[in-house]
Amino acid sequence: MRSPSYKAIVEEFAADIRSGALPGGTRLPPHRALARSRRIALATATRVYAELAALGLVVGEPGRGTFVRALSGYDGLDPSRALPVPRVADLSFNQPLAPGQGDLLRRSLRALAASGDAEALLLQHPPGGRGQDRAIVATYLLGRGIDTVPDTVLLTSGAQQALDTVLRGLARPGDVVAVDALSYPGIKLLAAAHGLDLAPIPVAVPPTGPGPDLDALDGLCRTRRVRLIYAIPTVHNPLGWVLDHEQRARLAAIARAHDCVIVEDGTYAFLEAAPPPPVQALAPERTCYVAGLSKNVATGLRFGFAVVPPRYAGAITRALRAAAWGAPGLITALVTGWLADGTVERLERARREDAAARQEIARDVLAGVRVTAHPASYLVWLELQPHQRPDRVADALAGAGILVSTADAFATGAYRPHALRLALGTPPRDELAPALLRLRRTLDEIPM
Repeated sequence: MRSPSYKAIVEEFAADIRSGALPGGTRLPPHRALARSRRIALATATRVYAELAALGLVVGEPGRGTFVRALSGYDGLDPSRALPVPRVADLSFNQPLAPGQGDLLRRSLRALAASGDAEALLLQHPPGGRGQDRAIVATYLLGRGIDTVPDTVLLTSGAQQALDTVLRGLARPGDVVAVDALSYPGIKLLAAAHGLDLAPIPVAVPPTGPGPDLDALDGLCRTRRVRLIYAIPTVHNPLGWVLDHEQRARLAAIARAHDCVIVEDGTYAFLEAAPPPPVQALAPERTCYVAGLSKNVATGLRFGFAVVPPRYAGAITRALRAAAWGAPGLITALVTGWLADGTVERLERARREDAAARQEIARDVLAGVRVTAHPASYLVWLELQPHQRPDRVADALAGAGILVSTADAFATGAYRPHALRLALGTPPRDELAPALLRLRRTLDEIPM
């Protein structure tokens, strides 16, 4: 009897999963058992599960097996946001706003309209911004420990565009990018779009504190040609760590030893009131620092920046020009005004106070649950029980009106921990405790 082709087996499993005959959470036979039962080679069985995973139908967990994913679509890198019940809380994305920001915007827009030549706001700026606007951002960055000249600052439409521009300017398809095993999902999207090879760095808890396993990073750089190292040293997303000076110096030394460029993401760095110097200050000749004002001012502004070494400025500027030139003139005028008059500094201070208060609420409600978080951030990493599969948990929480992010959105390698990332910044503060309480009760009700 002739063995069926692996494609036929894939189609059979896919049909059963989509019809519900194999419901979410079902554990599929081990690879060897599948090979024996279907009379196929072990490599073919592995290929069957790999193709099902590529279709988004199963997830493989080292040491646990291969499981059917819930098809509700509330987990993963691009989850559904249309809840089946009235929304209780969005804990999947941070959109913090301080009281009175609407009035602040109205006053600032009126001032812009009344001052100088309003038509100038409609003109296109040079790629990366005008010199006077770059200088204002460079002055602001002194407060983050970055001492640079305006010519090395490029203004962009948000931190994501800054990151995208740096990757397009410095990397080519097939280049290796070292990245934390759990990291910001946007790097995964950009790597896929540009054909970059993400090489995950394990998470370690050395005596100096949690962070990437720098010995593993050094070993990776010795065995592969790593072009870029993407790092979030200050208030990591999703794990909240702040690398100490020794860890940052080691990271810079590894990059120098292996001639790598560091891409330092400072999106949430403002939440740490007294951080060590940024990696950019330790290795300015090979570090691109990217950040924006989405989390500290407003997500809808889409204003970001990249600080780049002079030797890379030309290539990165050309990449920015080819995409969208940078930040619009009207947004730039609004933001640089707020940077110059201290508004951004005041908002950042208010954000730190608000985030610390929200973390206290989360600690109280989630007492006894294994969580990891920076004490003054909007992020909580919540570890689930072994029987609580993230896709099914996300589905159950959606049924309770709560959106969350599952660990697989942050996983850059094969390892998919049973965990959720909770974003605390979007619900009104007085609604956060009830939302977290509902989340905890929903988790407790998931059967073994």
